[in-house]
Amino acid sequence: MADNGTTRAASAIASPPDASAVRRRVGRVRDGRIELTEDWIAAEVPVALLYNDTPHVVMMASPGDFEDFVLGFSLSEGIVDSPGELSGVRVETLLEGIEVRGTIPAARAEAVALRQRNLTGRSSCGLCGTQELEHVVRHPAPVGEGPRIDRAILQRALSALRAAQPVAAMTGATHAAAWADASGELVLVREDVGRHNALDKLIGAMARAGTDVDQGFAVVTSRASYEMVQKAATVGITLLAAISAPTALAMHLAESTGVTLIGFARDDGHVVYAHPQRLTELRS
Repeated sequence: MADNGTTRAASAIASPPDASAVRRRVGRVRDGRIELTEDWIAAEVPVALLYNDTPHVVMMASPGDFEDFVLGFSLSEGIVDSPGELSGVRVETLLEGIEVRGTIPAARAEAVALRQRNLTGRSSCGLCGTQELEHVVRHPAPVGEGPRIDRAILQRALSALRAAQPVAAMTGATHAAAWADASGELVLVREDVGRHNALDKLIGAMARAGTDVDQGFAVVTSRASYEMVQKAATVGITLLAAISAPTALAMHLAESTGVTLIGFARDDGHVVYAHPQRLTELRS
């Protein structure tokens, strides 16, 4: 996630790519003096997801990429098993926020109802309101083989990601999730005020594009929480690299599902927490 210094460097950007940022009056304090000026502020709106016209969840998210969001969320949360099971997606802007409606098979809708997961999610929390422990600690099936990459490939993706976050550059307040091919070239990037939302939007974009999850890896500008690893493993992503640290539960899930988990991904190195076999040039 970009810091405030990066925000100032982005002043040459005339406008955001969509409604993800708004212009607001602020007071900038320097050397004990305040200067009134304008700055770009990240937008955040309630987004309600409804399946078969039944409310399921309300998440606070950046406005935009709603079709990607609902598809990615549906896949990463195990609501559907394939993109074809979600149809008729409609996005409606209301006074209170955004409604995104989709149709899923009746059997899927019944399973959703049994999970009793009507919840209000916050941009920093992917599990708020989950009522049953078994719905929190889901254990996805083991992932496939995936590509092998070296440090140069990972660094290529990280460097490209720094330049591929227009909203973060303007506001300093959003996360990003990116998909890189086996050479480290970025293929897709999604931004959001919530790290889980950014990953869901990326997963949805990948599904809509028909991306082969065995031919690349994901990079996120956040910590690698349990939910992030769970979402990645659920859709078959074999390698997840995070700018910040993982949690112990994330490490455990990565180990059990076969996901290569990287944290503290920096220019001068990174830490491997699970399944280093996909990383070449490693030696002790």
